[in-house]
Amino acid sequence: MMALVVRTFGPAAVLIETADVLALQAALGAPPAGVTDIVPAAETVLVCFDPSSIALSAVRAWIDRAVTHPSHVDEAEASPLIEIGVHYDGPDLVAASRASGVSVTTLIDDHQHAHWRVAFTGFAPGFGYLVADDWPHRLPRLAAPRIRVPAGSVALADGFSGVYPRATPGGWQLIGTTDVVLFDPERTPPALLSPGARVRFREVS
Repeated sequence: MMALVVRTFGPAAVLIETADVLALQAALGAPPAGVTDIVPAAETVLVCFDPSSIALSAVRAWIDRAVTHPSHVDEAEASPLIEIGVHYDGPDLVAASRASGVSVTTLIDDHQHAHWRVAFTGFAPGFGYLVADDWPHRLPRLAAPRIRVPAGSVALADGFSGVYPRATPGGWQLIGTTDVVLFDPERTPPALLSPGARVRFREVS
């Protein structure tokens, strides 16, 4: 059973603190009627519910049952796999490889072969924070963030990778670019990446 701290978060939500958000999401599975939203973050999962449909005690009991008797379904394999073609031409690629103590080629290979998953989304519509157990590098954010990072920039910071869905300020290290559209309000759903999805990066020429 994973270690959790469960706190009441106002009259219609519960905040769960955990060291493994992805494992908790997988354990929770499909929510019961009355649970209106499940919002993962870096080390927490917020569970929102309708108090007129389900009691707080029932929500907490569902969470307890889920983590005590998790589903045996392989959530990693059941999650969608999204491939993102990358031109590894970012302005920080060389600096990122030096900071990691590896060659540019090794950094690119490691980025492609890591088993990335979307831990949570935020910052901008369509931006997914990607994590991988087999990603060996942890790179700092830039000391001075850029005023404008182009849409489609593939980036690294701390233990995360991500793709900027639109032009915004940003402080992550840019290692490449992609033509994949991360967010399109005319698409259903608008965001290409959702929590739990698997992501594979592939170099394109």
